[in-house]
Amino acid sequence: MISLNDFLLFAFASLMLNITPGNDMLYVATRSTSQGIKAGIVSSLGIMAGCLVHLLAAVVGLSAIIANSAIAFSVIKYLGAAYLFYLGIKSILSKQNLFRVNEKMEKKSLPKIFQQGVITNVLNPKVALFFLAFLPQFIHPEKGNTAVQILLLGSWFNFSGTAVNIVVAVLFGKLGNWLSDKQWFVKWQNKITGFLLIVLGLKVALSSRK
Repeated sequence: MISLNDFLLFAFASLMLNITPGNDMLYVATRSTSQGIKAGIVSSLGIMAGCLVHLLAAVVGLSAIIANSAIAFSVIKYLGAAYLFYLGIKSILSKQNLFRVNEKMEKKSLPKIFQQGVITNVLNPKVALFFLAFLPQFIHPEKGNTAVQILLLGSWFNFSGTAVNIVVAVLFGKLGNWLSDKQWFVKWQNKITGFLLIVLGLKVALSSRK
């Protein structure tokens, strides 16, 4: 099954990707600031449900490709490395101020907020690229059932992302206005996260299939 070293590296990479500012985090932050912590947490749960769509697609499609094609594995490995480089450079160069949330966002019922969270994640290209290009780096057919490995790692990614989003919901529900003025925070978060993603990209590009 999955080795401890592979899992720890995967868990770290997942955390880096999940704390990178994106559509999901912005939606949670905006909902929490405009409608309270409960709305932010419901948004997070909707995003978690949306992530299951990506996970099930990966289990069905990627397991067969990785298990049966060495060429496909190589292509996917370098796509994964390129993806991390792209995210890293984008984060370092980004001038986005994530914390400028819309405090006047239209208030909606909790079921509607959950539904929007699902849609936000299903349509999030960052999540789709993660499952298509990065997750397969940690899948080894010779170590057990490929579909089970994808399911386990994908579930951890989803859990990690949900935990991050719930923290964001609580922080912005309590300190949304204060955080909105801390432009330096998102600036340095982007730079540090970007550097770590580039390092991870190098490790993936230089790694060999076990």
